[in-house]
Amino acid sequence: MYFEKKIMRFVILFTLSLITLTLHAQTLITLEKAIDIAGVNSPDIKLSMLNLQRYRESLNAQRASLKSQFKFNLTPAEYSNTRQFDTRFSEWYTNETFRTSGTFRVDQRIPFSDGTLSLVNRLEWQKSISDFQNVQSDNESFVNYLYLSLNQPLFTYNQTKLDLKEIELDYENAHISYTLQKLNLEKNVTQFFYDVYMAQMSLRIANEELHNTEESYAIIKNKVDAGLVAKEELYQAELNLATAKSSLQNQEVTLENAKDEFVRFLGMDLYEEILIAADITTSPVEVDMEKAVNYGLNSRMELRQREIDLEASQFQLIRTKAMNEFRGDMELSIGLTGDNKNFSDIYQNPTQNPRVAVSFNIPIFDWGEREARIKAQEAVVQTQELNLSEERKQIIIDIRKVYRNLINQQNQIEIATQNEINAQLTYEINLERYKNGDLTGMDLNLYQTQLSEKKMAYAQALINYKIELLNLKIQTLYDFVNNEPLVPEELFKDN
Repeated sequence: MYFEKKIMRFVILFTLSLITLTLHAQTLITLEKAIDIAGVNSPDIKLSMLNLQRYRESLNAQRASLKSQFKFNLTPAEYSNTRQFDTRFSEWYTNETFRTSGTFRVDQRIPFSDGTLSLVNRLEWQKSISDFQNVQSDNESFVNYLYLSLNQPLFTYNQTKLDLKEIELDYENAHISYTLQKLNLEKNVTQFFYDVYMAQMSLRIANEELHNTEESYAIIKNKVDAGLVAKEELYQAELNLATAKSSLQNQEVTLENAKDEFVRFLGMDLYEEILIAADITTSPVEVDMEKAVNYGLNSRMELRQREIDLEASQFQLIRTKAMNEFRGDMELSIGLTGDNKNFSDIYQNPTQNPRVAVSFNIPIFDWGEREARIKAQEAVVQTQELNLSEERKQIIIDIRKVYRNLINQQNQIEIATQNEINAQLTYEINLERYKNGDLTGMDLNLYQTQLSEKKMAYAQALINYKIELLNLKIQTLYDFVNNEPLVPEELFKDN
């Protein structure tokens, strides 16, 4: 396997990278550890979790609102003194009233019919004094109103069911978004992780370049001092040495900047020193494109999100059609009213209070407002249907792209492997020529730069392949490395 022959080399390179970094305490970060840390501390995950919590509690509140609601209203004291006109006798009279009351009610929504059933009991004590035609009268009594009522909409949609279903879809959508955020988090953490790794590797290579340049500088200086080569070669060697030192400093800055971005994304303390530990060696993974597309279409959660968007637009269409519609309302109530000076005799002579009311809303003419709004919302529904169809096509295209990229990256790894070997051999041969005085310092520097570039290109090719494998896992929700689905197959076979 063309990957296996580089394993030992990268073990050695990683060991060297540990030696060249600063000696103060550092936190060792592997890719798995980085993903775990980000899963707890990442600001993106925290925001997504808070959004999920918001919709979960909204759903709990909506479900709780469908249960019996118990309410009690207390009015400890109410006083009034009014001057009113009696139309029966065309006389003015004065009424002074003191009242204290309490109302207990139980409201129960009826989901299957969108009605509301209420049981109400109102108890009050009042003392009233009236002055009419210079005759004063007073009354002091307990009064109790007990009745059962039903309010029922007619000829319209069930708003209770629709509201509950809409909140359930919102919660499901938030849960999907949270799951997708976790998958994207893994991808982003991996990208940041390898950015830091490549910065570490660039720093190590810059150190190697500086070491090689210092050796070549010492060689040419000894030759110039001995008068074996022209002094111009020393000037070039000094220039190469200064360039190598500058390159090292640049790579140090790049590494520190990459670390800061990585630590911030993980949600770690910005002042915590970290050290990346990675094994980028990998083996080719066999991928069946037809299988990958099938898994993607059956398990991608974005499709469910588009379906939720479609259902939500259909709900809004139902509400839009209810504008200026013919509808009715029915109110039924039956109860007893009792009053007496003595509380124990309050229902000695009760009065029945039945009530039936049916009302209708009959639209006549709205200048075409309802029809226009319905057409506008129907266009929204069609848009969501188109989005769902296009999402399916995009999933197929994305998976095909990843598959082609994987094949290409395998070829790129083979090319990069051979290029690094050739660059290493070329540098070693020309280093001997340089030592023998058959090559200038400028030419040797070109071979050194070429070797560094090929080393970086090989490492980048391996990393690109691993990232494409991760991208394939996210696109298909199937782990081709371990040959297992991320979503149990029985869950999407029923879809």
